[in-house]
Amino acid sequence: MASNFVKNNKNTGRISSTMERTGQWVFSQEIPTDIIVEVGEANFSLHKFMLVEKSGYIRRMIMETDEPDLSRINLSDIPGGPEIFEKAARFCYSVNFEITVHNAAALRCAAEYLEMSEQYYEGNLIGRTEDFLSQVVSMGLPSVVAVLKSCENLLPMAEQLQIVKRCVDVTTSKVHNEAKFPSRSPANWWTEELTILDINSFKRIICSLKARGTKTHLISSVLITYADKALRDLVRDHSGTGIAMLSDASNSEVRNQQKNLLESITSLLPPEKSALPVNFLCCLLRSAIYLNATTNCKNELEKRISNNLENATVDDLLILSFTYDGEKIFDLESVRRIIAGFVEIEKSVSVFNVTNLEETCSAAMERVAKTIDAFLGEIGMYAELSISKFNGIANLVPRTARKIDDDLYRAVDIYLKAHPNLDEIEREKVCSVMDPLKLSHNARLHASQNKRLPVQIVLHALYYDQLKLRSGTVEDRSIKNDAASTRIQLEADVSLMKENETLRSELMKMKMYISDIQKGPGPSSTSKSVQKKPKFFSSVSKTFGKLNPFRHGSKDTLNIDDGSDEAPKPRRRRFSIS
Repeated sequence: MASNFVKNNKNTGRISSTMERTGQWVFSQEIPTDIIVEVGEANFSLHKFMLVEKSGYIRRMIMETDEPDLSRINLSDIPGGPEIFEKAARFCYSVNFEITVHNAAALRCAAEYLEMSEQYYEGNLIGRTEDFLSQVVSMGLPSVVAVLKSCENLLPMAEQLQIVKRCVDVTTSKVHNEAKFPSRSPANWWTEELTILDINSFKRIICSLKARGTKTHLISSVLITYADKALRDLVRDHSGTGIAMLSDASNSEVRNQQKNLLESITSLLPPEKSALPVNFLCCLLRSAIYLNATTNCKNELEKRISNNLENATVDDLLILSFTYDGEKIFDLESVRRIIAGFVEIEKSVSVFNVTNLEETCSAAMERVAKTIDAFLGEIGMYAELSISKFNGIANLVPRTARKIDDDLYRAVDIYLKAHPNLDEIEREKVCSVMDPLKLSHNARLHASQNKRLPVQIVLHALYYDQLKLRSGTVEDRSIKNDAASTRIQLEADVSLMKENETLRSELMKMKMYISDIQKGPGPSSTSKSVQKKPKFFSSVSKTFGKLNPFRHGSKDTLNIDDGSDEAPKPRRRRFSIS
């Protein structure tokens, strides 16, 4: 305690003024002082006979010393330091001073230290301070909290003297009554009063409130207010200035304090599913990730967010994903674990309800799917987002949770636009997360004209529109009835398209060959060409044979077998995409 007075200039000034005041009323005694009391850096010149009358501790020190004339004693470890000792000394000199909520606990501890009990003097300092503390029960909540706050620097003596316990009990009782019958507005004004306490005192208040059966929403309100004040730079600051201060190496101690504070707040969260807003939990989790909190702390927050993910917004998930300045992606693994946790919860519920998550999904799952698709659209524009991470998040949601894939298509299109250097295979991989047959008419129309999409997706969009026009229906059920056959036919079309490209290449070579013949090359080259001619036409003939769509009386080119002797199969109808 004394070291704080040495380091702080403000406290040093207080020591000087304390010594000056003490000197004024000591010298007024007109008797030379005979003892110096050292308290930290402060020295008090006092009279022995005035001190020993009321302090059993000082009396014993003087009587039991081996020195013939003790002139100096050290009381640097007295609770409260020089300021409180100055008031205790004034009491010994019968000089009046005021006992307040800010010094009552310290005076009580100092009186205990100096053994200023009724045994040595009637109406001694212990009795006076106890009388004051007993009246705190009748005071308002702010006064009780102020006394409790003053005890934080008086441990463990304040705890041993039951001052802390008494203050906690009175505070809890007043908060409990205030929550039921507010005495002023706003109704939760008392939550702000508790924010001045350190985490240990605050934790005792919350535990006491829970033991009294205080409603969960009131405890949640206190926790949110306290975290907002104690972790202001982390929970609410989005400018990056507060974080820059915390990331400074010189503030590593502050960073550790914030980390311990965050872990303590997390341990106090109510267990109920919707006790706290998702936004608040996401802010806590981002702070935990930034401060490198314990794995248990982060897992607990992720679990709580998973349990209430259906009420999360895109902004809530973005809080977790980006740095405080919003310039780059910060963490997606937590988001992935949160979504996976929610899906697991839904699976367990579906098993309990004897339903299949692959066939039907709950309304909560559908809401989460829309939120995640919008979230993918927001993060898709960042160049550092890899395909694997984009697809990994998109594929966590069961496909049945999306009635239509328009939002997912928008996210895919944003990703492709932000990553223009992807090749065809990579673009197909990105598009694999969505089902083109589940796009709305407007989305399919957009997809058919979207040059960023791979050819296969465009074909899907075009072909399915043709299928619906031919069938003469736009009902959703037609999607389910014709989806399987449509996919098979589309695969055949894609295969045919690739073989057509091969044929074009062969025809181009043939054109070049005929052109060379017409130019009339020399005899030697002609003879060589003639030798190769049968081989070339044989190759072209084979290519045409493979690409012949009417070889078996059908346009299906998936199962062509040159050596088959089977009878021609019935002709299958394929709608034109022209």
